[in-house]
Amino acid sequence: MGTDTAVGKTHQACLLARALRAEGRGVAAYKPVASGSAPPGQSDAELLWAASGSAEPLHRTCPQSFHAPLAPPLAAALEQRQVDEELLASGAVWWQQRCEFLIVEGAGGALSPISESSTVLDLACRLQLPVVLIAANRLGVVNHTLLSLQAILARGLPVLGVVLNDLPPASQDVSPDSNAGLLRSFAPASIPLVHSIEELWQPSGLDAH
Repeated sequence: MGTDTAVGKTHQACLLARALRAEGRGVAAYKPVASGSAPPGQSDAELLWAASGSAEPLHRTCPQSFHAPLAPPLAAALEQRQVDEELLASGAVWWQQRCEFLIVEGAGGALSPISESSTVLDLACRLQLPVVLIAANRLGVVNHTLLSLQAILARGLPVLGVVLNDLPPASQDVSPDSNAGLLRSFAPASIPLVHSIEELWQPSGLDAH
């Protein structure tokens, strides 16, 4: 789950999928819905599908996609379609019955709408998924991360860690050097803060879930 769009969710999910595969674990990746276009082979779904080494058709990795770079329900409406609410969850359940470790990547941030009536966080609660929160190490990340954690923890989901993803710095942004320290001061001390999801992959971390 992310704090926003374009924070590195797909990159971190792919890192985890490849790490799991390298250890011989049965892994699958799932993106319930996607919107926006990308060059061939570079969509989130295609990257996740490749990283997980899936032998299933691409639509099993992402069963619903829409062209416009908008929230999925808005992108669907432009095509005179609707997001299939039940498929969001049933597509994940299909994988849960067939793999050892399922990575689910949301669209946008925790409270981003993914259908006409539900958010990314709603779906995570429905599926009872533990959360790894991905945040971009840039100006504003402290506020975005703390608000996201507050929303997730209020719904009772376990947070396995926060990944402060290092992106190419914007000009004049000096915050990346101090964001981690500030987050550690305000976020719950029990939640690990790392710079790569691979740092959470150990018997005491993600492997327990």
